[in-house]
Amino acid sequence: MALEMRDRCERCETALLPPDGPARICSYECTFCEACGTALGLICPNCGGELVPRPRRARAGGSDAAPSGDDAGGT
Repeated sequence: MALEMRDRCERCETALLPPDGPARICSYECTFCEACGTALGLICPNCGGELVPRPRRARAGGSDAAPSGDDAGGT
């Protein structure tokens, strides 16, 4: 299941959040710009969870495919 890459901060709603740009999310995918995440003390106001850096998607031309798990390095 892929993350929903929201394009607006849930607090200020003015910050445009490109998929490859910095943002903060909680485990429920609440999304905030860096400035609002810091102002909130890195705590989600909706669920009380930690706000962590949102992973970035590959840019155009990169691989959008999900990892297959075949490179797990098992014996």
